[in-house]
Amino acid sequence: MIKKKKIEPHIFMAPSYLLLLLFIAYPLFNTIRMAFMQYRLTRPADRDFIGLENFRAVFDDPNLAMILSNSALFVGVVVGLQFLLGLTLAMALRRPFKGRTIYQGIVFVPWALSNFIVGLMFQWLFNAEFGPINDILLRIGFITERMSFLGSPVLSIWTVIIALTWQGIPFFGIMLLAALQSVPTDYYEAASIDGCSRIKGFFYITLPTIKPIVIVTLLLRTIWVFNNAEIIFVMTRGGPANTSHTLASYMFVRAFTALDFGQASAIGVMFMLALLIFVALFLGLTRYHDAKGE
Repeated sequence: MIKKKKIEPHIFMAPSYLLLLLFIAYPLFNTIRMAFMQYRLTRPADRDFIGLENFRAVFDDPNLAMILSNSALFVGVVVGLQFLLGLTLAMALRRPFKGRTIYQGIVFVPWALSNFIVGLMFQWLFNAEFGPINDILLRIGFITERMSFLGSPVLSIWTVIIALTWQGIPFFGIMLLAALQSVPTDYYEAASIDGCSRIKGFFYITLPTIKPIVIVTLLLRTIWVFNNAEIIFVMTRGGPANTSHTLASYMFVRAFTALDFGQASAIGVMFMLALLIFVALFLGLTRYHDAKGE
């Protein structure tokens, strides 16, 4: 009877186990396998085991240092800005005011848009010939001639950062607003009686209370931003001269432009290991289990 009770939940979960095997376990195993093979779609007959050659080719790429630097800049700036602006948005929407429901619906629209649509929108905004950003900067006298934001080795990565930051602010806004609304008002009332200011209340009551949600939200968003390749591909194609590539977009290009699935898989394996290490370090440094009270 005891054995039956232990097995029964797994029987009901069998369809989900099958889906996990089909859509996660098998692709993961296949990616690891291809990372050690010569696997080019231009030469489908030549699929030989080549050991660490794909990894060696990745490390020998002269653009690798720049791509890794871009990835760190991209993730750090985007997640940092999204968190600060999302927290500001959540604080603004925390208290009821006239028309708050309509305003919430409007400010959360960017999160509902696909990366492809956002990429096309900002590609048009920053266009050197007819983009409104150039027109506005010309009218206010900030620039004297039109600038090619998307074609600049320095500015191209920043255009993508602006686009993805704009899209991700509502995610932090939604998550942090829900967390802020769960903080008991009794805490603030007791603190005000003791003479605690609003600023101190924010740092000593609000932030410690919502810390678990903040940690999870930052972790999820960091992983998503690190994996984001669509906006970069749509806006700049990683150019000019690979200066706006991140590791995710570079892997995407190696797979679907160069058609080198072996090298792309090697990048993917490195990608996965880097994210696993980051998650372990992040949860350890932020003391997530302590924040949950475990």
